[in-house]
Formats: sequence, structure tokens, C-alpha cells
Amino acid sequence: MTKTVNIANDVARAIWLGAQRLNEREPFGKGPEAVRLAVEHLGYVQIDTINVIERCHHHILFTRIPAYERRLLHHLQSVDKSIFEYWTHALSYVPMQDYRYFIAFMKQQRRLPMTWFAKVDPQDVRRVVKLIRDNGPLSIQDIDDDVLVDKDHAWASRKPSRRALQLAFFTGVLTVSARVGMLKTYDLADRHFGRDRMPKAATEREFTEYKLDRALRAQGIVSLDSICHLDAPRKAAVLTLIEKRAKRGDLVQIDFPGAGKAAHWTTPQALDLPPTVDPDLVHILSPFDPLVIQRKRLAQFFGYEHRFEAYVPKDKRILGYFALPVLIGDEIVAAFDLKSDRQQRKLLVQQSTWLEQKPSRRIKRLVEEELHRFEAFQLPQ
Repeated sequence: MTKTVNIANDVARAIWLGAQRLNEREPFGKGPEAVRLAVEHLGYVQIDTINVIERCHHHILFTRIPAYERRLLHHLQSVDKSIFEYWTHALSYVPMQDYRYFIAFMKQQRRLPMTWFAKVDPQDVRRVVKLIRDNGPLSIQDIDDDVLVDKDHAWASRKPSRRALQLAFFTGVLTVSARVGMLKTYDLADRHFGRDRMPKAATEREFTEYKLDRALRAQGIVSLDSICHLDAPRKAAVLTLIEKRAKRGDLVQIDFPGAGKAAHWTTPQALDLPPTVDPDLVHILSPFDPLVIQRKRLAQFFGYEHRFEAYVPKDKRILGYFALPVLIGDEIVAAFDLKSDRQQRKLLVQQSTWLEQKPSRRIKRLVEEELHRFEAFQLPQ
């Protein structure tokens, strides 16, 4: 039987915060190289449409790169082409070096598309791909000859070309070559990246190793749930790989007070030298931040259960429409429901929920300073 090592909650938190690079102010440096390194280290940066404050992909990067500028992400996607958009557990920016791990899923979508695309006419797909092949990159706004149809879903479009573009994207024929807000420009994938940069598909064994290695790098301490977030069918293969590595001493099974019944693993190196966490460092986290998105895991490590209430009726909200956890050092101390008033150029605190009834003067001061910095990022001059 594998020996389990018991560690304290603060050690578990330090390992995870170190892996997320939230234990120090400027872990990746500055400029486009910092953004590339951040995306490669995290493995993905989620994209979301909600625009109450700055969109989450910019927010997540700003959290780890204090000097972050929005144009840097555009540069990596459209000029340097070292990142690409694809589906992880959600639509995300992914390092180009990981493209090969998504090719099998792209091919699967060609054989058996998701039910979302069941009503897409193959002729529409061929038409939009030909338009792009003949005329160069385009967005849905560039297609003006659609015969409009009735919506079959609240988020659907009356333009058949929109879903045809999305299906061609999921199959890997097209890629998003540029993005302005939520408006995507598509190009042929092999033309955008260059045929010489298009890799061979990873094997199933390589993909399983990728899933585990990505989680270990960005989470520090992993469980089957955290590795296979929204991908339960892969748990059996991942567990077999974990057991193999544990047997040869590359992984250690651990337990900590908040872990509950779930088995967790980490590397011997992480246990030998846990990262230090700056106790005065404040982060206002996106609800889509990798530290927050798996809410059950967040509760296990931090004893805090985050609620995302944008789709909850107003009278049933507890934390507010778009609540953001506030992390100081290795503790979540509050959740602030924020909104950017772009016309008045102010960051509005709609609701503040402190986890302690009376936060200390030190905590209030640190949070106030970070709110000013966050406002300057939200509403640049």
C-alpha cells in the first residue's frame, strides 16, 4: 500500500499558490515574453464573454503580470502566433507548443460533431471555408449573404454562417487568427500558422501524460478531479499513470485537513521545499481564474466556497452578480462584487462581503491599495 504523507493546510496552500505563481508579485517579468511564459506555465487562460469588468483572459494575466498590456495578447495570437484558441474545459488561449494534444479531438469533431452542431449544413461549412480560402481571413461581420433563420437557442445566431464557422474551428480546419473583444477573425489553420508548424497528433498515452504534467505544473497538488476537470472519462487512464509514477517515486500521495476523502498527489520536490508566500500580497481574482474555477477544490484548500451568481435571480444572490475573491497572502479574506463604470471612469464596489466580521486596519489598507491598482488597469488613461 502506498504511504500517505500528512501535511498542514498552509503547506498545501503554499504549494498550490506557488504553482499558480500567486505567491509573488511579478513571477513572469514584463512584455510579450511574460505573457507567453504565463500561458505556457498555466497551460490555458480561459476566455469569457462577460464584460462587467475587464474580460477574464486579460484579468487572469494582469493578476500575474502587473505591467500587463492588452495588446501583448493580440501580439502573441496574431503576430508571434505562439498561442492559439481552443477548447480546454472552456474556450481558452493555449500555448502553440501544445497544439498537438488537441488534434485528436479536432479529428473526432469531423467524424462526430457535438450536438450543438447537429443542424449545421455541411454545404454552409464548405462555403465559409472556401470564402476564407479565396479571400483571406474574415469575421462573421464580413459575411452578408446569409439567408437568416429562426434561433433554436438563446445564444444562437440567425446567421447559419456563424455556426458553420464555429464547426470548422472545432474541426481544426479554421483557427481564430485575431480577436477584437468577442469578434473573432478566422483563417485557415495551416495558412495562419504555416504548414511547417503544423505538428503531428499526440498519441492517447502522450495526451494522458500531458494532462497529468499540466496539472502538476499549474496546481502543484493534484487529484483526479482537478486533473480531469469536466473530463471524467479520462480518470481511469490518469489514475493508472499516477500509480505508475508513484511506484517509481516520482509522485507522493498526501493528505491535508481540508482534503476530505479525495486522494491527492504531489512531487517529492514540492514537499521538500514548499514555496514561500508574501503575506502582504493582494490579488483580486477573476471567478474564472484557475485558482477559483474548480470551486470544490478551492473550498478544500482555503475553506471558502465561492458562488458565481451572474445567472442567479437577484433576490437569491449572496455575494453579488459578479463577485471576485480577494486573496491576501494565503487566505481569501473577502469577495467583492465589482463593476466598471466606463462612462464615469470609476470602479464601483457593488457589494463587499468580508469573511471576518471586522477586518483589521492592515487588511483594509492592503485591499484598498489593490483596488486602486485594479481600477487603473480596468480604466487605463
